[in-house]
Amino acid sequence: MKTQVCIIGAGPAGLLLGHMLRAEGVDCVILERRTPDYVLGRIRAGVLEQTTVSLMEQLGLDQRLKAEGLPHDGFNLADGKRLIHIDMARLTGKQVVVYGQTELTRDLMDARRERDLQVIYEAENAALFDVESDQPYVTYLKDGMEYRVDARIIVGCDGFHGPSRQAIPAKVGQEFERAYPFGWLGILADVPPCNHELIYANHAHGFALASMRSQTRSRYYIDVPLTEKLEDWPDGRIWDELAIRLGPEAAAHITRGPSIEKSIAPLRSYVFAPMRHGSLMLCGDSAHIVPPTGAKGLNLAASDVHYAAEALIAFFRGNNTDAISAYSDRALGRVWKSERFSWSLTRLLHRFPADGPFERAMQVAELDYIASSEAAQTSIAENYVGLPV
Repeated sequence: MKTQVCIIGAGPAGLLLGHMLRAEGVDCVILERRTPDYVLGRIRAGVLEQTTVSLMEQLGLDQRLKAEGLPHDGFNLADGKRLIHIDMARLTGKQVVVYGQTELTRDLMDARRERDLQVIYEAENAALFDVESDQPYVTYLKDGMEYRVDARIIVGCDGFHGPSRQAIPAKVGQEFERAYPFGWLGILADVPPCNHELIYANHAHGFALASMRSQTRSRYYIDVPLTEKLEDWPDGRIWDELAIRLGPEAAAHITRGPSIEKSIAPLRSYVFAPMRHGSLMLCGDSAHIVPPTGAKGLNLAASDVHYAAEALIAFFRGNNTDAISAYSDRALGRVWKSERFSWSLTRLLHRFPADGPFERAMQVAELDYIASSEAAQTSIAENYVGLPV
């Protein structure tokens, strides 16, 4: 099989890029090692920046997003006693939309046949070859047979553990990483949210987040040591801890109910540079990971796709090689700013094992400053809604 672009990974980044390329007449094929049901079964982020929403609007795939998404003009920080409202709409003129990553992925998947986007599912053991040449190719296995895709450009949208990043020689790339000494214990329940906006809480017991997937489905998190096990956290214990950490104002409006999903996810900050080598480009989690504090993961992938699509369209329609060469620097400029914001918010809201009374006092002082400073709130708001691409 021959194509102009071979995309590895049919998560939201790979599908979004595929749709953008097909809309401009660029041939592409997407390889995905999992089944469609598995891809849709992954419970992930749900806060979309305007950049992500705009890409769906540009593709004409935003009907359900507009009908079912929940526009948010602000969010809250909590210090155990009060809610500190960050009025994004007033401070920046922008908003975010709560719409589950699963739903966005479903919209992109449902449109693939109508838009003539070829996705090959259950394409196992993908391997990349000759990425430093102008004739790279990918092999994969399906139903016991080996297949080959010849392309001019390969784009890795295959996540942190995928093969794309591994195809870049160690002497070429540099890794930047920070692993955090805690994870997020999440609970999903069919109960109304305790607040119409998200709440990120700092408490002496630790971090908590109150979020939602809809007006009738809520997603809550608390941070726990990585040594904790799910069986030690029955639903009742989680609800009790959430009521303490979110503070009395939010606790008064918590509706308890049985969990429909629970998990513990480790946190890390990670960046791989460069995001392009030869005829290989990286997008999304294949090149960077952010802690979920600040809701940047999916949105960073979308901004990568924006830059990658611009570069690829300029290359295939106008033979503009400069656009491909500039991709990594353009993408990394925004990646590092988002990493900084996610790291700083994580540091503000979580208790680290080595922290003592001084570090706790600094967090309290910082939250008090934010509560009284419009300048501080504006800085947080413009980062949360998403920096310009």
